[in-house]
Amino acid sequence: MGKEKQKLNPDIVVKNYWHNNEQFADIFNAVLFDGEQMIKPDELEDMDTEESSVLEHKEYAESIGASRDNVKIRKKSTTYDVELLILGIEGQESIHYAMPMRVMGYDYGTYKKQYDDNAQKYKNTKEISRDEYLSKMKKTDKFIPVITIVIYYGEKPWDGALSLHGMLNILKAMEPFINDYKMHLIEARKNNLKLHNINNQDLFNLFEILLDRRGRLNETREKAIKYAKEHDVEKTVIMTVAGAANCKMDYDMIARKGDADMCTVFEETRAEGKVEGEAKGIIETDYEFGLSEEDILTRLQKKLNISLQKAQEYISMLGKAAI
Repeated sequence: MGKEKQKLNPDIVVKNYWHNNEQFADIFNAVLFDGEQMIKPDELEDMDTEESSVLEHKEYAESIGASRDNVKIRKKSTTYDVELLILGIEGQESIHYAMPMRVMGYDYGTYKKQYDDNAQKYKNTKEISRDEYLSKMKKTDKFIPVITIVIYYGEKPWDGALSLHGMLNILKAMEPFINDYKMHLIEARKNNLKLHNINNQDLFNLFEILLDRRGRLNETREKAIKYAKEHDVEKTVIMTVAGAANCKMDYDMIARKGDADMCTVFEETRAEGKVEGEAKGIIETDYEFGLSEEDILTRLQKKLNISLQKAQEYISMLGKAAI
């Protein structure tokens, strides 16, 4: 019996892309510093391997990383000390109307973990003042700053709030007194980022093509194919675009291809999309006429010239929507 094919999760593909320090640093420089190279790739370390004395232990870093899509710590040497900064990326496929609050929660969680870890040092000591003991924190203790950016991969323009204030019903007179919390949001479909990394440039250019639904789907795919050919786009970039834009690509098929063949991925995906559309029509019609699942499977195989396993996948994926 053949080994069952493992499907690669699109979320993992996207996270793996931003795992790369060059690409990670480039997106932060574009978002925060208008493309100026303030954050260097060699200053970045993954949180899940960080064991500095500032963070005390590996479990702390791992607990932060577990709740984030991508998180790195930036270490920059200064004249007298090491400047530390925690940088996080959160990806969104759909609009989330509570996203500013979610980002605030992520950032608070990161600060709270630092506080809890720091407080452990003062549980049994008497060499601190009463105020410091009650605070479980010395006046001189400082935490590592956190910056989170959100990358939205959806087709529709973001119409949600960009800050906590946008989620609140505030009287104008009260607005100055209510603390706000802003988030850094980037729309993959359309932006003015000044990117220097060629993979990032290709990534967002392909997003702009594929997430533009004003034209016909076939025309959109043709533009993507043309761009991939002309710019010799790397496999990892196309896999990331496919995952983030929910193009329903077969990642195992992609992984078997060389970089030179990657432009054909869009062509094969387009063909798959056409077959899926035909399958949806067959399933909806057959359910409407009361055919059994067994009969529908037979018709799918015959009409589309596909295997029983593929027909079962279509039933599983499209069947509920048809009922």
